[in-house]
Amino acid sequence: MTVAASCHSAPLLHPNVEYWRQRAPDLYDATVSTTKGDFVLEIHRDWAPHGADRFYQLARARYFDDSRFSRVVPNFIVQFGIAGDPRVNAVWATRTFADDSVKQSNVRGTIGFAMTGPNARTTQLYISLVDNSRLDAQGFSPIGRVVRGMDVVDRLYSGYGETSGGGVRAGKQGPLVAGGNAYVDRTYPLLDHLIRVTINDVSDPR
Repeated sequence: MTVAASCHSAPLLHPNVEYWRQRAPDLYDATVSTTKGDFVLEIHRDWAPHGADRFYQLARARYFDDSRFSRVVPNFIVQFGIAGDPRVNAVWATRTFADDSVKQSNVRGTIGFAMTGPNARTTQLYISLVDNSRLDAQGFSPIGRVVRGMDVVDRLYSGYGETSGGGVRAGKQGPLVAGGNAYVDRTYPLLDHLIRVTINDVSDPR
């Protein structure tokens, strides 16, 4: 099912409803299914509570389903979080949330929210392909890490580099946000797809 279809069963077009104030579990896993295979994220709320909550809310609302890994830069990061449906992007592209302090370093395999400055995070996330601890001092706060399938992350198509989804600070992502999957698939057809994100609460060991 596409993101456009999921809007009918999730509050993606209604950002002020109670759903978006729910708290994430203290610890949870997220299985990310892609065209290269699956990888698993372990999200720690005590690392970055605002970020962990936003990712949990977006994933359970199926925001990420049927989207693209729009920015894959070798020896740096993989980035995703632009929705496939332009209607959803129109709601969320500027819906910022508060910063978290940096409690964990941006080492290989960690995931955090991209940003253009203080309190400017929205929906886009990055996974570090290498040790990016230099980002710590810039305020980039990891919310978790890849615990299984990092080889899948490493294999995501990187041939476009910064061309396909870079330039967020320079305002160059406008066509992706406005055009959604239709634009991305027409212009950058080799990008890997994020098929779905499945959340599992693991804060209560059994």
